[in-house]
Order: sequence, then structure tokens, then C-alpha cells
Amino acid sequence: MKIGIVGAGFVGSTIAYAALLRKAATEIVLIDIDKKRSSAEADDISHAVPFSHPMGVYDGEYEHLQDSGIVIITAGVNQKPGESRLQLLDRNAKILKEIIPSILQHAPDALVLVTTNPVDAMTHLAARFARDMGFSHDRIIGSGTTLDTARFRSLLSTPLGVNPQHVHGYVVGEHGDSEVLTWSIVDIGGLPLDRFIRHRNLHFGKQEQQEIDRQVRYAAYSIIEGKGATYYGIGAAVAHMIDVIAHNERSILTVCRPLPEIAGIKDVTVSIPHLFSGREVVASLPLQLDDAEEKALQASASAIKASIRQYDDQFNR
Repeated sequence: MKIGIVGAGFVGSTIAYAALLRKAATEIVLIDIDKKRSSAEADDISHAVPFSHPMGVYDGEYEHLQDSGIVIITAGVNQKPGESRLQLLDRNAKILKEIIPSILQHAPDALVLVTTNPVDAMTHLAARFARDMGFSHDRIIGSGTTLDTARFRSLLSTPLGVNPQHVHGYVVGEHGDSEVLTWSIVDIGGLPLDRFIRHRNLHFGKQEQQEIDRQVRYAAYSIIEGKGATYYGIGAAVAHMIDVIAHNERSILTVCRPLPEIAGIKDVTVSIPHLFSGREVVASLPLQLDDAEEKALQASASAIKASIRQYDDQFNR
């Protein structure tokens, strides 16, 4: 499958490199306003091709997106230390509004995957911009909490002493401070978390749970403080998504997309588990959360809704 990546910075180039190593694409075109950067990244990644599998990697313009199966948007300004993802919205929405028409003009049938933060609100606006142009928003999704879910499973697997692939639990809601870790529906090998803990005679209580919650929720802040940006985790997460879609694995991914209603909040974009078949979202899966998690999801959806409303109020002044 041919992949287009708009934005050849740390995230975009890492996605391309990870996709090469996973053998998830046959062709990748990098597009960036900084032509020197996109050309250099394409050259560098292409030099790794002999160590993976045949894949064309080059830089180009929007017209080179033609026949792309997936177009990934990573373009935008970076999150500053101490800055929330929602504070990025106004700056990155302006960039997004310029990008979407160019993508849809040259790749109208592609699945558009937004990764730029704040990804929930940005995905919501991308879908709106597409509708304004007469395009369906069904092919607009965001990377959402795919990485957060992986962090959750990885961190939980260590004290449980089991491979993360056998830990089933999701992070839903906002990709950000208000995200919800779905502790009540975690299972390991078909056993609910509390039963697995008792069966294995493990010491894992509220304190350990709160520490994992903290590490998942605020992972990006510590990484940004230490090295300025996050890109390996999201690069691997998106490469996994490309692999799932390109090879029609019919997998469940916690992406974000516009929903008519979630937890009583109407017309909002949040992350919940979705079943994919190729480039199509087959279904949004219902969540059987406990009361506290349901309220937290409602609060998370409300926070995203409020940020979109604030953007609209400012834009319409």
C-alpha cells in the first residue's frame, strides 16, 4: 500500500522508518513545507531499505499523494514543556485547515489519519473541514489513545509477570490529561484483573494502580521535558496501525473519530475501541465501564467538546 505522510519532522520520519521495518507499506511519500528536511529524511530512510524490504521512499508535493491508501497528518507545531495538548489547538488548527483541502484534492479515496495534537479536537476539525468540502468524514480518524493503550498494557504487564500482548485493557476518552484507564474491564488470559492477581498471589493494590495511571497519563510530559518531543512511541503505534489496515488484520484499535454521542455528550470526537476491516471502520465497540469510569469518560468528552467550542467562539469573532 502506498502511504503519504504530511509533515517530515520527528514524528513523520519516525513513522516512515517504523513502517519500513514492519514491512507495512510498499511506497511512502514525505511532504513538508521544509523541502530540504523532507528530502534528507527520505534519502536517509531509503538507505535502510536494503536491510528491510523493497519500498520506495521519496519526498514530493501534494500531487504525489495520488493513489495513496492512507495519508497521515503529522504536521504542526510541537507541544512545549508544561503545555497541555488542548492548548495547541488554535495554532495547529490553522495549519490543518490548509492541509485538508490539498490532501482531499489529490487523494480523495484515502483514509486520512491525524496524529497532530491535540489529536481528538484536530480529528474533529479535520472531519468538519472535509464535510465542508463535500467529502464524507467516515475516512477521517485520529491516532487517539492507541499509544496510551500500549503504555497501559506494557506498564501493567511488568508487575503481573506476563507478556503485554496478553493484557487486554484500553485507555479511552481524550489523548491527554483526562484520559480514562479502563481498569474495570482489564483481563489477562480471559481472567478479570482481580481474579488473576488472586490466582497468582500477587501484591498489586490501589497504590500500584495509581502509579501506573500516573505514568500512562503523564508520560508525554516527562519525555518532552527530557528530550523535547515524543516520536518513537507514536511512530511505532502508527506503523502498527498502517500494518493492521494494509494487511486487513481485522484488529481492534483505540482510534478517535467523530461520534454522534458518547457518555451523554453529543457530536464529539473521543477514542474508544473500533474494529477495522482494511481501511473501513466496521464498528465502534460499546464499553461496559463501572460508574466511576463512565463519569470520567463523560468528563473527558466534555473537556474535548469545550475546547472545540472555544475554538469555534474564537474563530467566529
